Amino acid sequence: MKDDIPSRSFPFVTYSLIVVNSVIFLYEVSLGPHLQEFLELVAVIPAEYKGFLSGDEVPTIKLLIAPFASMFLHGGWMHLIGNMWFLYLFGDNVEDRMGHFRFFMFYIITGLAATAAHIVTNFSSPLPTIGASGAISGVVGAYAILFPSARILTLVIFVFFADIVLLPAFIYIGLWFLIQLWSGVLSLAIQTGGIAWWAHIGGFLAGLLLSLDLAARRSRKESYYFYPR
Repeated sequence: MKDDIPSRSFPFVTYSLIVVNSVIFLYEVSLGPHLQEFLELVAVIPAEYKGFLSGDEVPTIKLLIAPFASMFLHGGWMHLIGNMWFLYLFGDNVEDRMGHFRFFMFYIITGLAATAAHIVTNFSSPLPTIGASGAISGVVGAYAILFPSARILTLVIFVFFADIVLLPAFIYIGLWFLIQLWSGVLSLAIQTGGIAWWAHIGGFLAGLLLSLDLAARRSRKESYYFYPR
């Protein structure tokens, strides 16, 4: 529902990404029966990359643009709302720590890493791959590194029992990642379409790695501040 880490600056990039994703989704809705044709035209289709490597005639410009386009497309209202809620929850603090421009570049890079992970693990899939969840998973990964002591206000539902509790971020994010990993491994065994689990995993791991240096530099800076030589 929310975390307990206040943001010190206005999360301009986070809110802008939410607005842009929402506006593009409204455009998708306006396409009506032509939506599928539009998605096949602009979105990532893993089989096209496999075909390109095999010598098929696939427009190179489409292969280059599609990874950027796909991370701003969504397949339904719940898909959009779920992704934007996670971006709203975790994005402001990560943007505050990284700075606006660096956060935007981080978002794009982790989104591309997520797409690459999905393509590699679904190389023959003819289905369009859409959604911001890969990039947002990168933001979640950065949050885990930059705010390890944060707590997440979470609605916990178990059969007929429900309660709102403050969970440590490392537990919340750790459980979330284990679900992605388990589902990703299962998807390789069953070979079913639907959720791009490996995009989530790839984006998350990219976010972890890219934020490690920032966390290390901040640690050195704080150490110097409190213990000057």
